[in-house]
Amino acid sequence: MGVADEQIRVSKSVKRKIERRQRADESYNDALERILDETDTGDFYDGFGRWSDEEADQVRERRRKSKEKRKQRMRERANDGS
Repeated sequence: MGVADEQIRVSKSVKRKIERRQRADESYNDALERILDETDTGDFYDGFGRWSDEEADQVRERRRKSKEKRKQRMRERANDGS
């Protein structure tokens, strides 16, 4: 537990949320450090590049085909209405 260097203002609802997650032996600072570490999702780009090139190509192709089918249905409906 460190000494408070700064003070911050929080709403009553935020304070209640911290208190609900705060452990008995934790200061507010300790609880916030733990909560922030738990919810740290990392760098925005961490999740990119999970698919192999082959998997990505397959997904792109399925999306292309699906888009073409939607366009075709729209054309057919437009022609039926004329």
